[in-house]
Amino acid sequence: MRKSVWIAMVLMLVVPGLLLTTSCAKKATSKNGPTVNSDDAARKAAEKARLAELERQKQLEAQRLEEERLKAEQMKKEARDEFENIYVHFSYDSSVLDDMAQDVLRSKAEWLRNNPESRALIEGHCDERGTVAYNLALGDRRAESAKRFLISLGIDASRLSTVSYGEERPIATGTGEAVWAKNRRAQFVIQ
Repeated sequence: MRKSVWIAMVLMLVVPGLLLTTSCAKKATSKNGPTVNSDDAARKAAEKARLAELERQKQLEAQRLEEERLKAEQMKKEARDEFENIYVHFSYDSSVLDDMAQDVLRSKAEWLRNNPESRALIEGHCDERGTVAYNLALGDRRAESAKRFLISLGIDASRLSTVSYGEERPIATGTGEAVWAKNRRAQFVIQ
């Protein structure tokens, strides 16, 4: 009987030990499987994050380039508007370019150099004093005077054309020297 108690006790200790060892072995095996899978999942997640960051950087660069393009377009439009909206003014009954008129024409020549594809129409204008025929001739002399000066600054004559409107297209209405001075001008239109 003693022997059978010893055998029972040994079996009671050995069987749970074997079960524990087998259970632990199964857990270890099952741990190795998910560990490999979790490493693979971590690599995939890291690659996905890297690709997402690259895409974000690409979008930021595209946005920056678009903003630069829009800014350049805006600056070009402003320069074009300035070219067209700053006039060369003349003294009464004159087509002589004073220092201020020459400075304006120098800036217009610079714009034309920077925009070689552009052509300009130079319009000659007068105030309301004088006959229609006289003012048309004076407007023509004013436009031609501005054209000659631009050509002397290196602008190709084929890019410039002139027209005279005389007193037909005033930009200021009324009478008096302040109004008349505004209307005595050469005005530029980009073609």
